[in-house]
Order: sequence, then structure tokens, then C-alpha cells
Amino acid sequence: MEYNGNVMKNSANQSEQPSLERFFNTVNAYQQTAVIKGAIELDLFTAIAEGNTTVEALAAKCNASERGMRIICDYLTVWGFLIKTNETYGLTQDSALFLSRLSPAYAGSTIEFLLSPMIMDSFKDIAASVRTGGTVVSQEGTVSHENPVWSRFARAMLPIQIMPAQMIANLVQVEPDRPIKLLDLAAGHGIFGISFAQRYPNLEVVASDWAPVLDVARENAQKFGVSDRYKTLPGSAFEIDFGKGYDIILLTNFLHHFDQETIIKLLVKIHGALQTNGRAITLDFIPDEDRISPPTAAAFSMMMLASTPGGDAYTFTEYEQMFRQAGFSRSELHSLTPSPQRMIISYG
Repeated sequence: MEYNGNVMKNSANQSEQPSLERFFNTVNAYQQTAVIKGAIELDLFTAIAEGNTTVEALAAKCNASERGMRIICDYLTVWGFLIKTNETYGLTQDSALFLSRLSPAYAGSTIEFLLSPMIMDSFKDIAASVRTGGTVVSQEGTVSHENPVWSRFARAMLPIQIMPAQMIANLVQVEPDRPIKLLDLAAGHGIFGISFAQRYPNLEVVASDWAPVLDVARENAQKFGVSDRYKTLPGSAFEIDFGKGYDIILLTNFLHHFDQETIIKLLVKIHGALQTNGRAITLDFIPDEDRISPPTAAAFSMMMLASTPGGDAYTFTEYEQMFRQAGFSRSELHSLTPSPQRMIISYG
């Protein structure tokens, strides 16, 4: 590297010229958010999947103006959501899989949570969050007592969690011929515990979360045919009595909301609820040790800064140390490709 004033140049690529494009695109990124939300609300991707590929056909199908449809389709093509050939539009592989309602992996419903007012409001004053070291929306942010945002989360996020839930249930082997007791903490939609129950007929799930959220989990347990082995335990994970003798305790998308001291206290309680040789299963956005890769996992720390008092995207080393301090003997890190999240198995 060499420097020219305050500008750093890469000597291996002297031909690269400074550009405002990254700054300009980032400052205007709110437009991409608004457009993808609008396209989902118009059900544009499903319309294309159904064979409406011209501006005229799409405008008629989506009850929109032709001018508006042309502009939004071209914009979505610029940002890689559509493919344009002459005057017709098609879906990219990602859009066909995740943004068409015809696909079982449809993820459009996630905007109900990801773009909910509480989440969006968390990012209105990042400078203040950086100064204070946590959310400035409220004292506790999204982890406040019985926050209604989690009912929205439970209903909106189910589709994109089915695949990692099934992967975890396949990776975490249990003895199929004996009764298995599983605790699903912060169960949300419940799909992680439900996937285990579907795989193992002798497995019983105890799902814990706020009472309104557990209403959603029970609906899904009924939908997926495991309601006879699905019990609920309402309340705060930090306050309720879990009971004892669990073979597996699930910690999916939960620990990142808290600071390390708080996590360790909870893990001590979890360790005490496990039977001998029991396992805690953590699913989370876990960056590499450099904390800047892979991009999706590393960037998740900003979500925690904006929306929680002390949450973070913790590295495996940090999780390993926290589990060890809580009494666990060892932890293993597992990839869940193509999911951007990773799984940790911690042994009691």
C-alpha cells in the first residue's frame, strides 16, 4: 500500500480510479429497500412467474400503470432481481426461488418483520447508537418485556427458517428408540423444535417464549402434525423454571440479543437444565475472527447495535469461551451452507 495525502492506493492496482459510486449507491440504498417492498406488495415476482413478462401484461396483472411498471422492472433489473431480454422480463434464480409465491421457499413475508416500524426506527440515528453503544429507540429496544415485535417475527420469518431447521434436525443425531426431551428457548414460530419432532417420533418439545408468540408456535405445531408432543412454557427465559433432564436445548437466533455477562448467566441456567451428556444447540450469525467476514454474518452486529442495549454478532471463539465459563465441556462449529448462519453444538 502507498498513500497520497489521505488517500490510500493499492500498488497492485494503480489503474483503479477514485469513484463516488459506492457512496452514492449507499446513500440512496433506502430506495432499493422501498422498491423491493413495493414489488412484493404488487406481487410482481409472482406475476412474472405466472407468465406475465411484458410491461403491458404486468401492468394489467398487478393493477398498475404501464409507466410505473416499466420503471420498477428496469430498476429491479439494474439491481439484479430481474432479467430483461428485449422488451420482456424474467426472474433471476434467486427471485424465482425466494420472491415468487409459487415457490415453497417464498421469503417475501419477511418484510413484515424486517421492515417493521420498530426495526426501521432503530436505524434513524446510528450516530447516537455509536456514541452510547446501544439502541436509542427505547431503554431495552427489541428485548423489552413481551415486545409485540416478536409475534410479527414469528409469523413473518417462518418460511426462511424451515431449511436451516431441517438441516439442524438432520445434523444433531439422537437415539430414535428412547424418549427424548427438547427445550426450544425463544421458540418464536417454533419450526426448530417442530423439525426435531417430525424427525423423531419419541421426541417431546417444550417451547418457551412470550405467551402471544407461543400462540403462533402452537398453530405451526398443529399445522406440521406434532401438536400431541408439543408443550409450551410462557415467560422470560431469564425468569421461568425450565425444569430438568433435557437432552437438547435449542438457542436459535437468541443469544445475539444480549451482552456476554448476561449470556453466561443464562448458559449456567441452561447447563443445569440439561441431563448428563445433553447438548445445547446455538444457531446464529457467527462472523470469522476478523469480524468483517463473511459479510452477512459480520454485518449483523450493526443490527444488534441499533436495536438492543448490548447485543452483538459473536465469533465462535467468544461463544466457546462463554459456554466453557458456564460449565460446558466443549463446543463444535458447523456450517449450514447455503444459509449465512452457523450452528454450534455445546456439550454439557
